[in-house]
Amino acid sequence: MNIPADLPHLKGFRYPREVIAYAVWAYHRFAMSTADVEDLLAERGVIVSRETVRLWVNRFGRHFANCNRRGRPIPNDKWHLYEVVITIRGVKHWLWRAIDASGDTLDILVQTRRNAKASRRFFGKLTAQFGQPRVAIFRINYAVTSNQSVNYRPKLTTVPIRD
Repeated sequence: MNIPADLPHLKGFRYPREVIAYAVWAYHRFAMSTADVEDLLAERGVIVSRETVRLWVNRFGRHFANCNRRGRPIPNDKWHLYEVVITIRGVKHWLWRAIDASGDTLDILVQTRRNAKASRRFFGKLTAQFGQPRVAIFRINYAVTSNQSVNYRPKLTTVPIRD
């Protein structure tokens, strides 16, 4: 874990800078809950409440999230973009997910309506953030419910990206 050099001054806090930095870093790096971070710190001998962890995350979290995002590897130039229909609490949702060739997730978008404009905006946001891919493979999968047959094939479209 690297503590960012430009971490705001932590004078007046009960715990040392390293403990606060570790708690906020673990929360964002491993997508833990505040209760999980509380347990993690308790295993290391630091007794802190989950409310304190929540306050630290609210105060310093954006800074750590940006530092973690900057430390991610550069994605490959071959992307897989998936459109999947999923059901959340009985409501149909559309999930768009972008993955590079090495399996790293670039971004995820979940919406209640299927919207071509939103999917184009999603792809535009990805190209603005990571640059233009050499090849983009689009897959459309439809979720299978228990009363449907399992003999379905996802539509597959491979689109080479030109300069």
